[in-house]
Amino acid sequence: MPAGLAMACEPDRDCAICPRLADFRTRQRLAEPQWHNAPVASFSPEPDSDVRLLIVGLAPGLRGANRTGRPFTGDFAGDLLYRTLGNYGFSSGIYRADPNDGLALRECAITNAVRCVPPQNKPLPAEIANCRAFLSATLQRFRHLRAIVTLGRIAHESTLRALGARPAAAPFSHGGQHEIADKRIFASYHCSRYNTNTGRLTAAMFERIFADVREYLGDRH
Repeated sequence: MPAGLAMACEPDRDCAICPRLADFRTRQRLAEPQWHNAPVASFSPEPDSDVRLLIVGLAPGLRGANRTGRPFTGDFAGDLLYRTLGNYGFSSGIYRADPNDGLALRECAITNAVRCVPPQNKPLPAEIANCRAFLSATLQRFRHLRAIVTLGRIAHESTLRALGARPAAAPFSHGGQHEIADKRIFASYHCSRYNTNTGRLTAAMFERIFADVREYLGDRH
């Protein structure tokens, strides 16, 4: 992958494109100087050519990825996501909510539609749009990408726009599948504690998404 594209996939540590997010990040650095408190880069295996599945979340959690520096690491959403990935052969090793736990991804990569933690976990429409350039570059980065799991409506719609499609052409619904730009989109409710606590999303519902992805991709190469 050309170095220029690699750089375009991730914001600078002190990215100032979104003033509100940059200000929140600065305040978090003062409050928790040992935390990551920076844009969270995508998590992927080596080499990039192995990636056939991309998981797109909303944004780093304040005490999760914003603290640890790895997507979905350190909060409840990561517990469910990484356990499910392991069950379907998309990861190896044991997830211990620590970026140094040795967990490795297989065939898949994980990213977020918005790379910086937003206040109250609610990015503004302009911030989602600002960060879409990095999502677009990430989609182009993985040359053998065939499947995308979108976690929640915001991630789903931003991914569609990054692929040049209108959200109305592929409405979000849990379990929905759409063919866009030679890729299959698998939509899921976000694996947040709120969704699981309220019963909107069960572990079985979430695992069904990845069972469908595994069936679509076939056995691991």
